[in-house]
Amino acid sequence: MRHLDSLLLIHGLPLAILLCGTLCMVPVGRAAPADGVVVMVAEVQRQTLAEPVEALGTLQANESVAITSNVTETISALHFDDGQRVRAGDLLVEMTNAEEHALLEEARVRAAEAERQFRRVKSLVAQGSASESLLDERRRDLDAARAMLVALESRLADRVVKAPFNGVLGLRNVSQGALVEPGDLITTLDDDSRMKLDFSIASVFLGALSPGMTISAKTAAFPERVFKGQVTGIDSRIDPVTRSVKVRALIPNADGRLKPGLLMQVELRINQRETLVIPEAAVQHRGEEHFVMRVSRGEAGPVAERRAIATGTRQAGVVEVLSGLDLGDRVVTDGNEKVRPGQLLRILSKAGQARPEALTMEASP
Repeated sequence: MRHLDSLLLIHGLPLAILLCGTLCMVPVGRAAPADGVVVMVAEVQRQTLAEPVEALGTLQANESVAITSNVTETISALHFDDGQRVRAGDLLVEMTNAEEHALLEEARVRAAEAERQFRRVKSLVAQGSASESLLDERRRDLDAARAMLVALESRLADRVVKAPFNGVLGLRNVSQGALVEPGDLITTLDDDSRMKLDFSIASVFLGALSPGMTISAKTAAFPERVFKGQVTGIDSRIDPVTRSVKVRALIPNADGRLKPGLLMQVELRINQRETLVIPEAAVQHRGEEHFVMRVSRGEAGPVAERRAIATGTRQAGVVEVLSGLDLGDRVVTDGNEKVRPGQLLRILSKAGQARPEALTMEASP
């Protein structure tokens, strides 16, 4: 101590200044390598992906017909209400038919008489009491009477309107006693158990289209619903103006909520495949280059490795990895801005877990 004091006196330096300089020359210790950079990671997984193609389409009923009259006649009875559900063969409209009923009855009598005459002459011919020419004449009368009977039955049927298939009726456009003519709209009938959805897709996707593909459709009328359907047909022609092809899908409509003419937003998923994916947050960009920080094994623990990758489709927060990574590899998803290649990593938690785990050092990649 005396020697130190003497030295201080010789150089004229205060003790405090010397001590400060001595302490400042001590190198500041770096954090232990085990500390590392705190990050979150996720594993490369295999997932089914497809490319979404969107379009607009218009709904049509599976079967649809306008109910009209075949003859000019007065309506005598109506057997349906607006929006009523009917089955095939149900009676909808009756028209005045008293004259046709009378003519039909007369035709039945004539046909019965012609048949009796034919049988009587036929027995006489068998006994040799009548000529074959008379039998031919009676056969001709019988055929004519039967033809007249069929014609009158057809005329009577034209004055009765029945439902051609199961479905729901539209609004009634006529009243009892109204005179209708051929082509006058009485009502409409739609089979809405299934709905046809027609939409157009760019012809560049023609090779990926095929019957049986699944579609998803939404409409502003029911924003909370997603309607699933299946492609049933692809038009044989491409529109030369729009270079698009018309596609038809069928959508089940058991609850009857969908109506013909409704505008639908359609999503068709093409090129479905099994592929490797990683979270979108793991991908970094530099110009046209894409890379990730892969977790690899180091001597002191997991370290960051900068790995260039080729990406494909981006969908629902994930990115398709075409090359550069293997199934089960781990990549940094949170903390990329702090990580440099070769740095030790301290993994907080794997992406997707319910809550972060305690800070623990992982020794394996």
